[in-house]
Amino acid sequence: MAAQRPAAHSTLSLSDEALTEGLVSLRDCLRWAASEFHAHGLHFGHGTASPWDEAVALTLGALHLPWDVDPAVLEARLLPMERARIVALVRSRISDRRPLPYLLGEAFFAGYPFDVDERVLIPRSPIAELIEDGFAAWFGDLPPARVLDLCTGSGCIGIATALHLPTSEVDLADISAEALAVARQNISRHDVGDRVRAVESDLFANLVGRRYDLIVSNPPYVDARDLASMPAEFRHEPALALGAGSDGLDIVRRLLREARAHLSDEGVLIVEVGNSDRHLEAAFPEVPFLWLDFERGGHGVFALTAQQLDAHAASFA
Repeated sequence: MAAQRPAAHSTLSLSDEALTEGLVSLRDCLRWAASEFHAHGLHFGHGTASPWDEAVALTLGALHLPWDVDPAVLEARLLPMERARIVALVRSRISDRRPLPYLLGEAFFAGYPFDVDERVLIPRSPIAELIEDGFAAWFGDLPPARVLDLCTGSGCIGIATALHLPTSEVDLADISAEALAVARQNISRHDVGDRVRAVESDLFANLVGRRYDLIVSNPPYVDARDLASMPAEFRHEPALALGAGSDGLDIVRRLLREARAHLSDEGVLIVEVGNSDRHLEAAFPEVPFLWLDFERGGHGVFALTAQQLDAHAASFA
């Protein structure tokens, strides 16, 4: 893990009372939070990319303000309790290295808010772009009737798919009962219980006899080397949802072996493997993985059709 830069100019040695008294406007709080985040060398990888972006997300989230709030609100004076909440969140973000979405209890994915806590990964998959586009590259004329979000965590991929594709029925599957409790909260939050169900399952174990037009998965895929060197922020996320063996492919190998039995004949499998993409290509050099490009960044997501899974079944056996 990279050494943190010393916070030589930090004001966190001051008391909460002194900070709350000195920070009057929203602009004051934004500037102060950004300065502290920069001084303490935090890692940003859970929805923001810089100290300023993190400060904006924290202050607006703490005040329950939307991202597109009128800039005139920057000069608004905050109530003492509002300033105290911002100070407490900044202290926790720095001292505990807890990712901001856990502090706020919410993360945005594919344009929608989702409940999150330490029972689930924080949504950040580039698959959001595919959802927003309705998976048009494969289902341009007719949306998939049945979709499976495998290793669902918070349910963000499957629920966002259901919201963007209002005729699709979606199953959310995960081995973690704790994660599924969060997914069910999000099913209720977005009122999609008539089309979305959560199933506790070790991959496909409890999905016997069910077939899907689209299977999407963001499974555990972090290899041992990356897992050992992750910044402190990532250590708040459930280890079960991150690590997957020395090359990060323990779950993905099973998924490739078992997925075809649960796909329709014209179905598509889309899986995120992140930095373990190099391991996957080395393990299956004969398989024509289609690696997808994303306008907003991200990598390591492949697609395979049912026909391709048939053609290379011997490789996955």
